[in-house]
Amino acid sequence: MNTYKKYCPNVFVAQCEEKHEKGETIIVETKYGKENECIVHNFVGYTGTKENPMYCYSITRADGFNNQERAKQKVEKLNGYADNADKRSNAAYEASNEGKDFLALAEPIKVGHHSEKRHRTLIERNWKRMEKSVNEADKAEAYRERTAYWESMANKIDLSMPESLEFFEIQLEEAKEYHQFLKDNPAERPHGMSLSYASKKVKDLKSKHETAVKLWS
Repeated sequence: MNTYKKYCPNVFVAQCEEKHEKGETIIVETKYGKENECIVHNFVGYTGTKENPMYCYSITRADGFNNQERAKQKVEKLNGYADNADKRSNAAYEASNEGKDFLALAEPIKVGHHSEKRHRTLIERNWKRMEKSVNEADKAEAYRERTAYWESMANKIDLSMPESLEFFEIQLEEAKEYHQFLKDNPAERPHGMSLSYASKKVKDLKSKHETAVKLWS
């Protein structure tokens, strides 16, 4: 059986009992039992034991589904949740107007009168409806705040994608050039830690590029 195994942040590889070749199509099963058709890319290492080794390969979904598509689905789902919460909020607000013509008169509750119970119940019912309207509006706002994050992820390239090889290569070269520029031109450093930050960025991108090479070259 071929299963998913986390390789590094954002990246899952196929952990296989048998060897496979680059370009081969295999079935990989999730921990929930769902099967995905995947294309094999590179061998990235072993797991298991010496007697029973497991072979790990970088893979992409044959249907093209990736982290960007997952983010787009998340955006669509959260927008749907937000729209439904808005509808519930509006419906509760409209319902809270029950008896508004009577209540607008600001008639005091007539204690002991046959209308007392009906009057109190109407006010309480409308307060509950208004409270529900506010709560649902808050839910809609919370969903939209989460949507903003997933929208930012919808076009992000990460190490789970073959495109990351070229992407991080370009990013690394730009970071190296900027780092060298700061070394050669101390007066152009925005602040005292600029050179250290630039150096750290080069190291981080170098690590990501090396991982991308192993996964996708």
